[in-house]
Amino acid sequence: MHLSINGRSLPVAPAGSTTLLDLLRDTLGLVGAKRACDRGECGACTVLVDGRAVYACLTLAHQCEGRDVRTVEGLGTTDAPHPLQEAFAAEDAAQCGFCTPGQLMAAAALLAECPDPTDAEIVAAMSGNLCRCGTYPKIVRAVRRAAAALRDTRPDVSIGAASGAPNRAPNGANGGAAHG
Repeated sequence: MHLSINGRSLPVAPAGSTTLLDLLRDTLGLVGAKRACDRGECGACTVLVDGRAVYACLTLAHQCEGRDVRTVEGLGTTDAPHPLQEAFAAEDAAQCGFCTPGQLMAAAALLAECPDPTDAEIVAAMSGNLCRCGTYPKIVRAVRRAAAALRDTRPDVSIGAASGAPNRAPNGANGGAAHG
């Protein structure tokens, strides 16, 4: 099968039980999505599938055939960082950095859907992503800063379109973010 990962069509042959997280990390070497709980409770493995934030540890690779998968590696580069990456650095929102890729992808899904979110909308959208360092206020400020940058100066860098409330399973099975 072919998967579209960060805008590139890649041939892959995962076993039927291979999760998207295993495929990304172990087969494709895209290690931005982190393995932590492996139960869809922490958000460290959050990626975008068709613009929606999903837990890669709960998503089978086969579910992504014909869909657009975006990982943090496809968000920006060192030379051309995405406004979210710039904002997280400016607001010191990435303490240890372990949860940051998942936080960035959840925020990208939010901003693609809602370019001017309220703090309450940011908190709700980010509720499925835990931060052991407790930088939640900084994360909210960073998302707000990135939203302003995307609206005001670089509207062409948003990541895909998303619709509806944050949903962490590609088929909507879990009914949205698990944590609040």
